[in-house]
Amino acid sequence: MVFSSHIFIFYFLPLALAAYYALYRAPQRWQNVILILFGYAFYGWAEPQFIPLMFATTLVDWLVSLVIAHDNWKVWQVWHQPVVRLVEGGPRSKVQKRAIVVSMTANLVVLGFFKYFNFGVDSFNALAVSLGMESWQWDTFFRVILPLGISFYTFQAMSYTIDVYRGEAKAMRNFLDFSCFVSMFPHLVAGPILKFSYLADQLESRTLTSEKFARGAAFFGMGLAKKILLANPCGKVADLTFNAGSVGFADSWYGAVAYAFQIYFDFSAYSDMAIGLGLMLGFIFAKNFDSPYKSASITEFWRRWHISLSSWLRDYLYIPLGGNRKGEARTYINLVLVMLLGGLWHGASWNFVIWGAIHGGMLAVERAHGKHGFFTRLPRPVQVALTFLIVVFAWVFFRAKDLPTALAYCSSMLGLKTPHASEGLIAGVIYQPYYLVSILLAGFIAWFGVQTWDWTRKLTPAKAMVIFLLFWLALLVMATQSYNPFIYFIF
Repeated sequence: MVFSSHIFIFYFLPLALAAYYALYRAPQRWQNVILILFGYAFYGWAEPQFIPLMFATTLVDWLVSLVIAHDNWKVWQVWHQPVVRLVEGGPRSKVQKRAIVVSMTANLVVLGFFKYFNFGVDSFNALAVSLGMESWQWDTFFRVILPLGISFYTFQAMSYTIDVYRGEAKAMRNFLDFSCFVSMFPHLVAGPILKFSYLADQLESRTLTSEKFARGAAFFGMGLAKKILLANPCGKVADLTFNAGSVGFADSWYGAVAYAFQIYFDFSAYSDMAIGLGLMLGFIFAKNFDSPYKSASITEFWRRWHISLSSWLRDYLYIPLGGNRKGEARTYINLVLVMLLGGLWHGASWNFVIWGAIHGGMLAVERAHGKHGFFTRLPRPVQVALTFLIVVFAWVFFRAKDLPTALAYCSSMLGLKTPHASEGLIAGVIYQPYYLVSILLAGFIAWFGVQTWDWTRKLTPAKAMVIFLLFWLALLVMATQSYNPFIYFIF
């Protein structure tokens, strides 16, 4: 089930809101129970077999947090006792250190097995064939299926035990409250990746107001419009060019730019809808996008793109590795390593490793040149344009189905590929007025438009009317479209 589907909009969401607001005057915990039930129903709609997996990892992390908080492995003796927040930066006992290792190991083993087992087998087979050895035909009787959104809810659960261990948050004595944090359907399968410490207080106490609900509805309406009216047509152009087999120089760049707009408006639209749903339920989620294509450097790009992920990688990976505190060489290594792991987090493929390496390498280069390098002396519009070109080129590895396809597509973008006679046939499709207008409008909004976060801060009758019309236009177009993917559901 995706947010931009008639099942969610006309059935699931009204039912969830009705059940949730029916308990408006009941203790907050009963509303959390409603969110848990609908969260598991949302998650299990497509893959019910993985519901026990999410429940098991949630239970393990909750039990480990109690061990850390009470410094005692005998959870059955202390689970009912008041939980005291640990001193931030204070010493930790052997029990607490082993408990956090148990949590990290359990989460990473689950994530590693389901996400990277097939990748490991395929990589081994490719290496074996290249060395003249026999490949391992494991997939003839066993192939791992990737659970929906496992990367997102695993990272969120890990942030909980880490925050408790660091003393940045208090462990939740009630399992239902923590389960609500993990399984809440607005951010369950595609983020934003919310730090537990950010939502801890809201899980126990939050307010439901008409202002929050109205702004949440505005967020959701704008997000649906971005998804249906912009991301989908851009995605269609990207699919046609990337699946064509052979495209010319201009067509390859046109398709890559179309994909850049698709992934931005697709994911930012999902984030808008998730933030809007959170507001309708009384929660305030963090901002996840800040006009990333206006960035004048890759460093700035990662302050604006998928902010919840970049913040997670910074707080839980880059800084623990030493950040920039252990010399220049170590800083460059940390930047590249974090982005390589960030690439692998997105998908088990060498394409994502290369995508992460491009971004990590650029971050290291920019840091090495500092604020007074040649690039920083260029006019800002030139910096923005060059940064966008680098980002677009890197997106090729993100979008292509495998490494040979990505390399062939890059050859076309660099003008290194001999034109094929059939390449002109695709132009009759991808340059149709509908697609051209959609891509031009996407570019205009990406560079000159006002963000949903800012535009909905103060709602007026005129803004409400615009949002209402865009929402219903999106619904009408959605009813006629068969093409309606959500890119980040696969991660």
